[in-house]
Amino acid sequence: MQNLIFENNSYQSPARKLSLFARLFPTFTFYCTLIFIVIKASRAAHKGVYGNDDWVKSSYAVLRSLEKVGIRLDVSGIDNVKNTVGPVIIVGNHMSMMETLILPGIVQPIKPLTFVVKEDLLNYPVFKYVMRSRNPIAVTRTNPRQDLKTVLSEGVDRIENDISVIVFPQTTRAHSFDPSQMSTIGVKLAKKSGITIIPLALKTDCWENGRKIKDFGRLNLSKTAYFSFGPPLEITGKGDNEQEQINKFISSKLAEWEETGG
Repeated sequence: MQNLIFENNSYQSPARKLSLFARLFPTFTFYCTLIFIVIKASRAAHKGVYGNDDWVKSSYAVLRSLEKVGIRLDVSGIDNVKNTVGPVIIVGNHMSMMETLILPGIVQPIKPLTFVVKEDLLNYPVFKYVMRSRNPIAVTRTNPRQDLKTVLSEGVDRIENDISVIVFPQTTRAHSFDPSQMSTIGVKLAKKSGITIIPLALKTDCWENGRKIKDFGRLNLSKTAYFSFGPPLEITGKGDNEQEQINKFISSKLAEWEETGG
């Protein structure tokens, strides 16, 4: 099974010669490939034969398909995940469908993982079988109190089974970052379970929102997709300080990437 090769704690997409069709129709070319990847994965998941390695392969295939049409990826700070013993809570901002598809190929080879997801994803056409097979923690995003109970109870269960959890605590997915929209649900799970948080800053607005279907917009090849894993945090007290550190890490990374024209 192929995995990303990290050098000096990071990964950058290599220069690649694009096909003529990919240069002319990058978004169309990518989605044609993505449909094939998802259908293949969905059939396996529906049969109950879609495991962790298969999830990594699917994620890796999506990543390579993005690179083949000209999307560049920049992943940094992966040693913060590798060097932390045991399961972790990864808390990050959320911009597009890309991170849900790409992060398994980055993190799963290091630590078994699952996501906190909206219930809607478990009923998404075709994709639902893949998502259900990953034993995610499903929340409503409309009932914060019930969502917190669900994440705390099911999250602790996953962690006790050595499964790391990725949480996107924003109330809604957005291409801009507003710290006030970040709930403390990830910090509370880390506090209850007594494990480490890894902040995650990402910038995936190269995958734009669709006009009719939000998840499927055009690809903007002028922008780079960034993923950066921050230094691990141990929760002390109520966790307010750690939440602030997460927000500052994300804000500072986004500002840094904007300055580089990404």
